[in-house]
Amino acid sequence: MYCAFISSFGSPVLASSLTDYFFQSNFAGQIIVVVLLGFSLLAWGAMFCKKADLSEMERQNVAAARALSRAGSVAEAAAIRGLYGPYAAIIRDAAAALEQSGAQAAASNDDKNSAMTFVDNALQRSLSRQLMKYESRMILLGTVISGAPFLGLLGTAWGVMDCFGSMSAQSSVTLQQLAPGVAGALLTTVAGLCVAIPAVFGYNYLTSKSRELITETENFASLVSDAIEMQMRTSAAYAERTSAPTAPRPPEPSYPQAASQPLRPQFPGSPAPAPRAPAFQNQAESAERAETIDFSLDDDPESPTPPRDFDD
Repeated sequence: MYCAFISSFGSPVLASSLTDYFFQSNFAGQIIVVVLLGFSLLAWGAMFCKKADLSEMERQNVAAARALSRAGSVAEAAAIRGLYGPYAAIIRDAAAALEQSGAQAAASNDDKNSAMTFVDNALQRSLSRQLMKYESRMILLGTVISGAPFLGLLGTAWGVMDCFGSMSAQSSVTLQQLAPGVAGALLTTVAGLCVAIPAVFGYNYLTSKSRELITETENFASLVSDAIEMQMRTSAAYAERTSAPTAPRPPEPSYPQAASQPLRPQFPGSPAPAPRAPAFQNQAESAERAETIDFSLDDDPESPTPPRDFDD
């Protein structure tokens, strides 16, 4: 089986040589080669499945982000059906936390701050759960990468030890007798490297892609938190405007209006009209002015000054 897998990368002669090496190795080496073949199949399956999962989650995140941008609030976006993925889960958890915190009914600023803290904590817990989805199957790849070379090295060491142990009973050993056993023992190391090297490239690519999605998810959670905070501030400001009593407008001061003067055409070189004396506005002002006039010429018998005879 393993030789058929290797034959796709080499010539038929190499495949035949690997088959010979497989049968020349001891029983422990053959078991290790079969185990490494299983690890290789698991690693390739994990890489393809992980790539498909990341692509699907990225597509779902884009759809959820568009739904949030089109909706009027986080609660409206959470009510939209057909949304899946990490972004959708964060939106639903944030809407549920906002409803449980009672932020809409909070009156004081302290209550609103406490409600916002509750929502932020719920977002952090939801974010931690969603980030674990990006790292699924990566432990399997890491195990294959680190374990396959050591398992192959174990098979090689065991095969060489078995080969030299079988030759110790003979008085003379030639290279032709020693070479097949050593070649079969080295097959396990080659198999371990063939399993680990492709898994390393796949692991690095998937890790970079996962980190990119993790960063975008953290930014999206922060965006949801900001949207909820702005929604709470807007609702609080609107409540203050509607509940605050309107102060009465002060009365406008009344100023006396000047007497209207007829407009006269002005021609170049003509003198400016003389200003007219202001007329009395009402009778009260006229009476006040009349009281200031000295009527000392009245015929008052008690006045020390005799009345003046105008005939003289």
